[in-house]
Amino acid sequence: MKAVIEGLLFLSGEDGLSLEQIVKITDKDIDSIKKDIKDLYNEYDNSNRGIKIEFLGNRFKLTTKKEHKEYYKKLVLEEENSPLTQSALETLAIIAYEGPITRVDIDSIRGVNSSYVLRKLLLKDLIEDVGKADSPGRPRLYNITNRFLDYFGLGSIEELPKIDVLNSKDDETYLFDSKYTEKEGEN
Repeated sequence: MKAVIEGLLFLSGEDGLSLEQIVKITDKDIDSIKKDIKDLYNEYDNSNRGIKIEFLGNRFKLTTKKEHKEYYKKLVLEEENSPLTQSALETLAIIAYEGPITRVDIDSIRGVNSSYVLRKLLLKDLIEDVGKADSPGRPRLYNITNRFLDYFGLGSIEELPKIDVLNSKDDETYLFDSKYTEKEGEN
């Protein structure tokens, strides 16, 4: 069960999981989950691994070890100076046109998990956390920053190119009116 808990904490990312969530997901009793978490904590703490389990904000999270921070700083500086990837541009476009928006909504539009891309965009100061949504769980809301506007040479968000969103009903009609439909009276 320790491997399952470790995987769950990895997947939950910076959000982490509460003890109650882990119990509910694993369908195990609370005492065995507490023991497994304590064992994992000790295994990470007494090893040469680069991560550890911490209890922060009433949630268990996988975090990096502070003694390796000089290497993490180098990565952050490298990331700040790296060009934007296709996934980063895609995520930025969604936030620019739909923001403020939650990660779950971004994931829904993109069809993939955007946690890593969001972290990179936050590091580059192209997006910011602008508060919490009123929906259940109170997820974070993301919006673009002034640095985003500077980066793309825009004076304001209104200068973004206008896009036409296709109406899905029109798309369906178009598919049914294709050249492949039978005409009346033909056999």
